[in-house]
Amino acid sequence: MFNRNDEPQIMGILNVTPDSFSDGGLHANIYAALLQAEKMLAEGANIIDVGGESTRPGSEPVSEQEQINRVLPVIQALHQTDPTLCISIDTTRKAVAEVACKAGASMINDISAGIADPDMLDMVANNAWPIILMHMQGTPKTMQENPFYIDVVSEVISALQQRIYAALKAGVKPENIAIDPGIGFGKRKQDNLELLAHLKRFVDLGYPVLLGTSRKRFMGGILNVTEPSELVTATAVTTALGVMAGVQMFRVHDVKANRQAADVAWAIKQSQ
Repeated sequence: MFNRNDEPQIMGILNVTPDSFSDGGLHANIYAALLQAEKMLAEGANIIDVGGESTRPGSEPVSEQEQINRVLPVIQALHQTDPTLCISIDTTRKAVAEVACKAGASMINDISAGIADPDMLDMVANNAWPIILMHMQGTPKTMQENPFYIDVVSEVISALQQRIYAALKAGVKPENIAIDPGIGFGKRKQDNLELLAHLKRFVDLGYPVLLGTSRKRFMGGILNVTEPSELVTATAVTTALGVMAGVQMFRVHDVKANRQAADVAWAIKQSQ
């Protein structure tokens, strides 16, 4: 069950992949991964999101077994170190999610919202595991090939409502559902900006909202910056805006800056 406390939660990204867009290869062995998790927790992360497949634009899919080989040792070690730690498994595959959750993960972050694997939602419902349903146009390999919307906010909301209905129909409890507008996943720069400007419409759907803008290219386009690691401050700005709109979870690479942004914005919001 998701924490229904309104206080913002920081989800630290732990990619155990060789090819993620910003940190590919940095944490691909278990020792480096555990050190990074320890650092993120010390900086204020509430959740560690472990992923074994890159979802950067143009990326190729990774087999279920390869994903399991990458994420399982890390999740087991994290859970053994602290059984109370909230671990998320970032995958679209039912088999990967099931193995990960049985090893100590406590929620599933599915960028396909249960579309990529038709067995995902039934498995989630049968085990009463929480799931984050994200909007994406196309697949990571194809999503940035001329994405188009007439009214991006309304279209993404409608698509998420359809996936919420599919999850509920499969038996997933409402309290085990969160949503993510999918910033950067099959969206143009102007689409991302419109989604960010209307985050409250997603919050008003009544489910916890996850925002993932960390180091994303559309901000580099605004700032004329090409290096993802230079977009820490830009990401923190979107985190603060998200808190003010009522967003509850923030998936980030740089925990310290975003923890500070979230806490200050939360203090301001509490004073309204």
